[in-house]
Amino acid sequence: MIQVYIGLGSNLGLPEKQIQAACSRLATLADTVLIKCSSLYKSQPMGPQDQPDYVNAVALIETALSPDTLLQQTQLIESQQGRIRKANRWGPRTLDLDLLLFGQQQIDNEHLRVPHAGMQQREFVLYPLFEIAPDLILPCGEKLADLVMACPINGLQKMAHSVLI
Repeated sequence: MIQVYIGLGSNLGLPEKQIQAACSRLATLADTVLIKCSSLYKSQPMGPQDQPDYVNAVALIETALSPDTLLQQTQLIESQQGRIRKANRWGPRTLDLDLLLFGQQQIDNEHLRVPHAGMQQREFVLYPLFEIAPDLILPCGEKLADLVMACPINGLQKMAHSVLI
């Protein structure tokens, strides 16, 4: 079993419920255990600003699945929750599941890049990740705590609701 951190985001179709449903579905994956999920956070959208704010969280799972198999499973969950992949990379969506970290592996192929590109500058990833893994050291050797200290909060707000697992 390997520890995997997954970023969750939604800004369509009742985002809080989308995140909750996604965490529930992660918990049902074969050879996988959902360990914990961060609080929910409200963030401004990346890219076009003419869309609703996002709700974000980070989940920790332990899995025996390969990175590619887990990616296929998370994309299936996105699809089952109404995600339609469009050319607009940062447009609105019902659900976005990103494999942030897969143990200490560094993966860069045509389908998957881990650690997730840009995660080191994204407050909506770093702050929820720090909440559940404050002592984490990334595969590159950087301490998560140092990244959080250097990352502006950019209006990120911790929400009163939490994900129930």
